[in-house]
Amino acid sequence: MEFQRFDKDEYQRLPHKPGIYKFLHDDSIIYVGKAKDLKKRVSSYFTKNKTDRKTFRLVSEIQQIEFVIVQSEFDALLLENNLIKENQPRYNILLKDDKSFPSICITKERFPRIYSTRRIDPKIGDYYGPYTNVKAMNSVLDLIRKLNKIRTCKFNLAEKNIQAKKFKVCLEYHIGNCLGPCEGLQEEEDYLIDIENSRQILKGKIGIVKKTYKEKMEAASQELKFEVAQNFKVKLDLLEKFQSRSTIVNQKITSTDIFALISDDKSAFVNYLKIQEGSIINSETVEVKKKLGESDEDVLQFTMFDLRKKYNSINSEILSNLQVSGWENVNILIPRIGDKRKLVDLSLRNALFFKKEKTSRTSTQPNQEVLQNLMEVLKLPDLPVHIECFDNSNIQGTNPVASMVCFKNGKPSKADYRKFNIKTVVGADDFGSMKEIVMRRYQHLKNEEIPYPQLIVIDGGKGQLNAACDALREVGVYGSIPIIGIAKRLEEIYFPEDDIPVHISKKAHSLKLIQQIRDEAHRFAITFHRQKRSKNSLRSGLDSISGIGKETKKKLLQEYKSIKRIKNASAEDLTDSVGKAKANIIVEAIKKGDL
Repeated sequence: MEFQRFDKDEYQRLPHKPGIYKFLHDDSIIYVGKAKDLKKRVSSYFTKNKTDRKTFRLVSEIQQIEFVIVQSEFDALLLENNLIKENQPRYNILLKDDKSFPSICITKERFPRIYSTRRIDPKIGDYYGPYTNVKAMNSVLDLIRKLNKIRTCKFNLAEKNIQAKKFKVCLEYHIGNCLGPCEGLQEEEDYLIDIENSRQILKGKIGIVKKTYKEKMEAASQELKFEVAQNFKVKLDLLEKFQSRSTIVNQKITSTDIFALISDDKSAFVNYLKIQEGSIINSETVEVKKKLGESDEDVLQFTMFDLRKKYNSINSEILSNLQVSGWENVNILIPRIGDKRKLVDLSLRNALFFKKEKTSRTSTQPNQEVLQNLMEVLKLPDLPVHIECFDNSNIQGTNPVASMVCFKNGKPSKADYRKFNIKTVVGADDFGSMKEIVMRRYQHLKNEEIPYPQLIVIDGGKGQLNAACDALREVGVYGSIPIIGIAKRLEEIYFPEDDIPVHISKKAHSLKLIQQIRDEAHRFAITFHRQKRSKNSLRSGLDSISGIGKETKKKLLQEYKSIKRIKNASAEDLTDSVGKAKANIIVEAIKKGDL
């Protein structure tokens, strides 16, 4: 599709036709818009008094205008959406959604597989979703696998491979989850019936599947095949139970999309519900950042198109709290009463909850007031946006470990937490351990040229603080990073080279933040120590048994989790786990008291 280009001052030459226009600056697209009348719409940018600062700035940057005429307003909507997605102009609204939601794939192979994935490749299979709720997606997959015998293996079940007997049935066959197509024990035609039933469930057309099962149940009953009939009865009950968990007010409301929008000056929040046979099969709420004070109707129109495309919706009816024009073959209603109004209200509640959650997170992050107070109390040169805290953990010198937790903007940054195994210190030497881990941490930051924190907190009194300061001196960064110690008993704050501690008011939020950071470091260290002690305890018990190798130990630990469970296991269970010979060795060791 070829766009015609004019200079900025030639906007009067645009036709009175529906179409798409693009504003360019240095040959880069900065805005894309649609219009029923191109000339009137584009002229409005230059002839009206623009009180909006952002719009005024947009107009000042326009150098050239491109446009293309289309058949209708709906065609303009289609093209506008694609151009915005492709070019992402900085003055256009964009859906604020950087998540990759999973979908369910039915592969395009002989004896298709069904699985969840976040990678979409149309060459591999047909995709259903995406699912914003992973738990809901897993419940659908679980239902499909209970109703149908679908293989989970990744074998290439080409006919020549099956005839050559390349594969053997696996555990799934023996427990009744698969009918063994890999050995030719199930006909492809029968298998594809299960696949088609699965497709109907994924499309939300549960009624079709229920009707099929009911007919087969009645037919089997008339033929006195009561076990077969009971099997279909169980499947019908599963479908009824699944549908009852997601049924809406009125099952007669089918093939409907629900949209609700609430907004403020800066953002709009849009909730989408996709209804199929009386059930909500998809739901998502998105935030849209306004760029040029767009109207709610414009935002909703853009979002409707995008979300319907994302969820492959072809429903001919849309229920909403706002009227939107320009759609072809789609009936948009604003219900006032009844079950349809209840659905719009439900969608509105979802959008409102999302907005409140978003506002709450934004207002509490970062906690500038507390950090500002902490900077003043501790006389810090910079706002302590990045704080790191260290703690040791050992019991009578055994399994010594340490931890470092990181807080950013007053909140835990768990991706930056670190665990340390003590390498150079023997026994219960808290001071030596503290010196080692602080030295290792900041030598690493120095070598990798990673920014230092604005504050280091040491869990301990004067002794631990002095050990940490010695480490910083050896690294060569002492004096570059503010450091304090906090003693547990009286919550005293110690500074380097100052014997008199500082007492912060127990009610001060700054002290509570330091305590929270210290307690988190202590919790993290204790958890790591327990894990290591438990692991070493298990391994030391198994290490004493001659004839039990590394892989066998690993297998036993994964299956039984503790020495006590291994001791309580029967000889038959142990044989199933590690074989008869090794099971006999373990049983003898238990009898002798070696385990």
